[in-house]
Amino acid sequence: MDDALLRKALARADAAVAKGPHALAADGRRRTLHAAMGDPQADFERVLSILSLHGLLDAEGGLRPDVCLVCVGDFFDWGPAADRERVARSALRLVAWLASHPADQAVMLLGNHDLGRVGELADFTDETFRAARAEADRVYAGDDTDAAAERAFLQRWPGLPTAELAARDFSTWTGEQRAWVEHLLRARRFRVAYAAGDSLLVLHAGVTREDLGVVGLAPERWANARAVADALNGVMDRAVAAWKGGPLVLPGLHHPGNAKDGEGVGIFYQRPSLAAEDGERVRGTPRRRFDPRRLPPGLTQVVGHTRDKRVRELVSPGPVRDGVLRHLVTDGTRVDYAHGPPPTTGPGEAVMVFTDGAMREGRAEDFELFDLDARRAVPLAP
Repeated sequence: MDDALLRKALARADAAVAKGPHALAADGRRRTLHAAMGDPQADFERVLSILSLHGLLDAEGGLRPDVCLVCVGDFFDWGPAADRERVARSALRLVAWLASHPADQAVMLLGNHDLGRVGELADFTDETFRAARAEADRVYAGDDTDAAAERAFLQRWPGLPTAELAARDFSTWTGEQRAWVEHLLRARRFRVAYAAGDSLLVLHAGVTREDLGVVGLAPERWANARAVADALNGVMDRAVAAWKGGPLVLPGLHHPGNAKDGEGVGIFYQRPSLAAEDGERVRGTPRRRFDPRRLPPGLTQVVGHTRDKRVRELVSPGPVRDGVLRHLVTDGTRVDYAHGPPPTTGPGEAVMVFTDGAMREGRAEDFELFDLDARRAVPLAP
């Protein structure tokens, strides 16, 4: 990406941040390329580089007018503790840059990290969060975290489920980020799901038959991506309309964590698993693991959230590769997982396309975007 284009894109983002929380409405323009981008948990400049390498930016540092970019969520939180302030600013730049585009050009889907801004961390101020995070940094030590010290920490900070959440998972939170997320929720710019075709759905982590039962969708409509998206977005819109403060809950779909109830659960957290130790965890909903054999047949879901390494650990052992698109196909009994875009499948099969390629790892040119029209990787620009 050349320096002049980068400067224009950064200036556009900075102007959007300075304007404060806002979002553009849809402009109804026809888009000829619809591309899904996996979790953008990376420096804003890395995101821009990937978009530029695929030829999706115009000469002014925005998206090309004929491009619709669908971002699968998780715009916040990555990197070491020493980079927290820079990372917090970088993530806000990305969110504001996307919001400066029409709603039908930059589709912003929610991830668990985005909902954490108004969930587990809803009642914090910048000052109280810095205090909690500083204490969490002293307590959290990975697998060696002292249980008694963590219990004492949670007594002081009952809105948090673990010390790890403040020290690592949501560690770059700021009140300014929360204001943006709340505005984008109330403006209906942040969405749960996006129907990219009759049976093609894009969302953060995926839904199962049980999840669709929670929202009251009849089995004969499970393969109807628009019906699924409307049902999921409807739950969120009603919850946001009734939300007067405190952690935002999407009944039956998303329950933030806290010290009393433990880690958050629901469709923004869950990952596929066939691991024996998850046998009980995949039952019912909301949860943090789901049985991929319970994916709704006839529906292709394009998701982020789960990297190749985790799918290899939980579903299908094999070589791990960052950056590439991956797919899972199931007929309700058999589960096949492989690198690459999905094959042609039958109406009795469910498909999941994984787009979280560990964006900040590896080379930008190796990170693949998913062409929602052609159902293959977007080629690199000449």
